[in-house]
Amino acid sequence: MKIKNWLLLILLFLFTGINAQIKNPVKFKFTVNDLGNNQYEAVLNATLESGWHIYSRDLPPDTGIPTEYKVSGKNIELIGKFQEVGKKHEEFSEAFGGTIVFYSNSAGFKQKFKLKDPAKPADVTSEITYQTCDDRVCLAPNTLEFNQKITPKGSAEETASETTTQTAKDSVKTLETIVENPVKDQITVTENSKLDPKKLKIETLDFKNPLTECGNAAVNLGENYWTYLLLGFIGGLIALLTPCVFPMIPLTVSFFTKGNKNKAKGKRDALIYGFFILLIFVLLSVPFHLIDGIAGNVFNEISTSVWLNIVFFIIFIFFAGSFFGYYDITLPSSIANKSSKAEEAGGIIGIFFMALTLVIVSFSCTGPILGSLLGSAITGSANVPMLLTFALAGFGLAWAIIFGLLALFPQALQSLPKSGGWMNTVKVVLGFVELALALKFLSKADLVSKTFFLKRELFIAIWIIIAVGLALYLFGLIKFPHDDKKPKISITRKIIGILGIGFVIYLIQGLIPSERPKLQLLSGILPPLNVSYFHDEKDGILGMHPEHDFFKAIEVAKKENKPILIDFTGYGCENCRKMEEFVWSQPDILPILQNDVVLASLYVDDKEELPENEQTKIDLGEGQIKKVKTIGDRWSLFQQVNFNNNSQPHYVLVTPDGKVINPPVSGYMQKEDFKKFLECGVNYYKKNK
Repeated sequence: MKIKNWLLLILLFLFTGINAQIKNPVKFKFTVNDLGNNQYEAVLNATLESGWHIYSRDLPPDTGIPTEYKVSGKNIELIGKFQEVGKKHEEFSEAFGGTIVFYSNSAGFKQKFKLKDPAKPADVTSEITYQTCDDRVCLAPNTLEFNQKITPKGSAEETASETTTQTAKDSVKTLETIVENPVKDQITVTENSKLDPKKLKIETLDFKNPLTECGNAAVNLGENYWTYLLLGFIGGLIALLTPCVFPMIPLTVSFFTKGNKNKAKGKRDALIYGFFILLIFVLLSVPFHLIDGIAGNVFNEISTSVWLNIVFFIIFIFFAGSFFGYYDITLPSSIANKSSKAEEAGGIIGIFFMALTLVIVSFSCTGPILGSLLGSAITGSANVPMLLTFALAGFGLAWAIIFGLLALFPQALQSLPKSGGWMNTVKVVLGFVELALALKFLSKADLVSKTFFLKRELFIAIWIIIAVGLALYLFGLIKFPHDDKKPKISITRKIIGILGIGFVIYLIQGLIPSERPKLQLLSGILPPLNVSYFHDEKDGILGMHPEHDFFKAIEVAKKENKPILIDFTGYGCENCRKMEEFVWSQPDILPILQNDVVLASLYVDDKEELPENEQTKIDLGEGQIKKVKTIGDRWSLFQQVNFNNNSQPHYVLVTPDGKVINPPVSGYMQKEDFKKFLECGVNYYKKNK
């Protein structure tokens, strides 16, 4: 049974473009035209780069994102609905299965209105929600806001209004300018001066010029890249054992070695075939690099979205059902047919399309594995595009090596196991793995939303049930649709089944109350220690009660005469949990955190709305305005503006007057490195306070 529904479309969208240094293919210009007789027209003109288009509001349902244009203001009354201006294009889309309506090169959006009181000025706000696409990728939907003050002609305020508007425009600084060109004249925060919560940029927080250079425990990001390369390689090897791929290995290798009179040329073509497989998988990561420039913080927003994590949870359950054999996940047959037909070109081009056809037709088995790598990278790191590139390169490398080596040494084909029921066993085992991974995304949604329903013990209990189910399957006590009626239980199945039982025993210790962290292998995957039936999430972290507001932490630090440890963290941050459970909890680290610093844990994914008087906006340049509406918005932008960083965990030691003591550090690190960072900053402060 083939399933083509919105979940699969979401997966494909995520896989072909979720990330981009700032690329923006559309430029907007907002003007307000005076039509006379107390009628005005708010006009937003869009200019698009070549090859890009923006959707119309008349887009059919279940296709793209239709453009919405809203105009509002206290002293204005709308006249009719907004109108679109420009050359409208209509085109059938195979991806959406319907006709899409869009504008290329340029588009305009107009809304007429009148002033309720013609004698008074009005602040006009226009807001547009839109999506831009080209032939290869669609960018994430975006919402921008534009403002302009108008004053009726002849009004006494007309001249003053124009001056005020220009002054306000000149006073705005973009986020990019603030980060790259910090103000040199530092402002010292004294007892009599107050920090403004709306002013995210604090001039004294100059991370490039700390008071001392000691304790710089830089994390080797390269190690993380190689880890994902290895994970991708292992995933590729596992995918080769699935029913969609394994039977094609001898057929493909034989095509090159036996189907070619010139055996040397046949081997060369097989090696080129393997290279193209590697290239295709690496190219899958390119869209992520493109979008990384469009919105540098997009991955953080995606990874901490409650609804997106729930969608990932559903998708992984969906993957598991496919692996169990209840249905197949396939790409539209037209894609495979077109690729297969292109093989007839022969030569290098024909070999490329042979490789592309293999990747497409094997999607039923490889899609869930690649989706797992995607989900892991998006929710577990700051530099998602590079991690995905390494993971996909590892995946493709495994295939390229196997096909290449077998082409060079075709006699090795004789030693390969014959296709059989064991391949379905591999798929079913992967189905249990997908079920376990799905729970991770549900847990993250639970933590970010602060419902705290999925306690640590409940999470572990569900994993125990999954592990028991896996063991029962491997021992032949549970069957799935594609299993043999009388399966032969091999020695390998029995060994893996015993390992599954051992994993159950390992998990059980996590159900026993303890003040010390357990299950270190699962650190970062399980909910935090304080999200437990035996503890209250209000009990704090390791008995500590950190401040969750930097400005309050400054006040406490002044009273206690201690430095502040800023901990940029997140409810859905895996490495943050690992640091708390297995580094902070160490006997030579915890006393420093408890006694020598004021801990300020700032959650960048906190969805609680700020009080209205603390909500603000930041001009990102080029007409884009970012609303600081939630607590997470505030601390995420606070981190970016002051430290040019958006990864978590990120640690900064600061004096009570707001000066960075030593170089900040990021990511999970060994205890000794973190201890060196802490002791350096704390000792420096004690000597110089």
